[in-house]
Amino acid sequence: MRHGCKVNHLSRKAAHRSSMLSNMASSLIKHKRIETTLAKAKALRKYVEPLINKSKEDSTHQRRIVFAHLRDKEAVTELFREVSQKIANRNGGYTRILKLGRRWGDGAEMAMMELVDYNENMMKDTVVKKAKSTRRGGKKKATQSTSDSVTTTETTQTEQSEAQTPIAE
Repeated sequence: MRHGCKVNHLSRKAAHRSSMLSNMASSLIKHKRIETTLAKAKALRKYVEPLINKSKEDSTHQRRIVFAHLRDKEAVTELFREVSQKIANRNGGYTRILKLGRRWGDGAEMAMMELVDYNENMMKDTVVKKAKSTRRGGKKKATQSTSDSVTTTETTQTEQSEAQTPIAE
C-alpha cells in the first residue's frame, strides 16, 4: 500500500527523475511554456515552484541553491533577472497547467505548462469584461423601436423633399 507517498516516481529511478525534472524546469524557465504529459507537469510544478520562490531574493546563496537543482547557467540567469521581476508581487501559483487532450500514439493525457505572468492572451481576457446578456427583450425592443422610428421619419422626409422638387426636362 502507498499510504503517505506523495512523490510521483514517474516509473523512473531517482537519478533519471531528478535529471528529467531539472531539464524540464530549465526549458520552462527559458521558453516560458512547455508541452508534456499531465503527470510530468504535475510533478514539475512541485519541483519548479520552490525554485521560482527562491529567485525573489537575489543573493549568492539563493543562486547556488537554484543552480544545484537546475544545473544550467542560462536558466538561472533568466530566472533571477526576468522571471523574478514579474513574480515579485505574487505569493505563489507561478505556473499554470492547461490540459490539451490525449496523445495520438499511446493515449497519454497531454498538458501545456506555462509561467503565469508570461501569457498575454490570458492577461487580456481577465481585463475585458463581458456585458451581461439576458433573454428578456424589454429594453432592447424599446431602443430598437425608437431607432426604427427615427430612421423611418428620416426616410419619409427625404422622400417628401424629392417629391416636392420639380424635375426639369
